[in-house]
Amino acid sequence: MRKYLFIMKSQIMTNLQYVFNIAFSFIGYLIMLFILFNLWKYLYSDPSQLINGYTMKQMTWYVIITEILWMTLGGRKLCRKISNDVKSGNITYNINKPYNYIGYSLSCHLGDILIKGVIFTILGMVTGFVFLGSFPKLSILSIIVVILTSILATTISILLITSLGLISFFIEDAGPFYWVYSKIILVLGTIFPIEYFPTVLQKILNYSPVYVVSYGPAKLFVDFSWDKAISVIIAQIIYVAITYGICSFIYKKGVKRINVNGG
Repeated sequence: MRKYLFIMKSQIMTNLQYVFNIAFSFIGYLIMLFILFNLWKYLYSDPSQLINGYTMKQMTWYVIITEILWMTLGGRKLCRKISNDVKSGNITYNINKPYNYIGYSLSCHLGDILIKGVIFTILGMVTGFVFLGSFPKLSILSIIVVILTSILATTISILLITSLGLISFFIEDAGPFYWVYSKIILVLGTIFPIEYFPTVLQKILNYSPVYVVSYGPAKLFVDFSWDKAISVIIAQIIYVAITYGICSFIYKKGVKRINVNGG
């Protein structure tokens, strides 16, 4: 565990040198929020009106949280890096290292995006308060739970994207798989909450990655309940185990294939 924490710390220290560049990238996020804020303002004739169980403020805060999770993730960069490691053969240098490649990728990328996540969260909260004039009513304990679910959501996202990048062991380009995954998460989990979709689709989404990587933390932020918190955390723990197992399975199969082919 200590070696993975050291890897994460090294990445954090590296990214501290680019704080202003990270803050500058918030402009794109701000433009997206401004567009969506005006969209919800147009759809809600009355700010207190409920649409699928959400007021205008709740809907706007939901998008603020999901966009923070999505824009700080750097999924395309991670998928491309792992895919390039596999195709270039750099991944073979990690086979005999005193750490697991999956754990290395996870800790490295968490360290890589932590500073960006903190900056985007602070600026996103300030922006939301300027737009809406208030925060959702949350206790200190519920805020801690929301932060915990956000960390678990990011961990699951990294593991899912890592598994997509590792597919490069067997195909030439994993990019199209990431493109499909990113569009599913963006449309079904980032812009709209699960309640906005037909009942049949809702049942599917409640067991899909959408529920644990975007919907769960955002839902708890705008409408916290302990029943929902327990449900989300249990689902996230299960998903962490499953996604880590999938990554390990693909990695071992890939390494075995390299050894068989004399790589």
